[in-house]
Amino acid sequence: MKDVIFDDFQNTVSESLIRHKSILDIITKLQESNARINRAIVKSVTNCGCIEVNAKKQNTLENTNMDIESLKTCLSTQVKGTLCDNCRDVIQNEIGNNLFYLTSLCNALDLNLYDILLKEYDKINTLGKYSFR
Repeated sequence: MKDVIFDDFQNTVSESLIRHKSILDIITKLQESNARINRAIVKSVTNCGCIEVNAKKQNTLENTNMDIESLKTCLSTQVKGTLCDNCRDVIQNEIGNNLFYLTSLCNALDLNLYDILLKEYDKINTLGKYSFR
């Protein structure tokens, strides 16, 4: 059933994309949409203040005997707080636009988004925590 949703989304994107059909337009719109996601997150910190970024060095290399489970607990997203409803909506919309252009790129290159997702999912499941992403 999920593959139907992905295929339907990919087909709908293909039918919806009219102005930016050139591969060059698609990749630049994808890059622009990625920048808009970044900007929306930054504005959540700097304008709204619903989240904070507490960025600092993540000390993991000092302890060379650290196992994977310990590593997972000592690393942090460095995000403090929770997105407010407004910031959440804005970021979700920007990510949606990004998915649209990513799907457009798949269409332009005759790639199936669901197949890509499955391949990545299988890789993650095979390597698990050892994929080190």
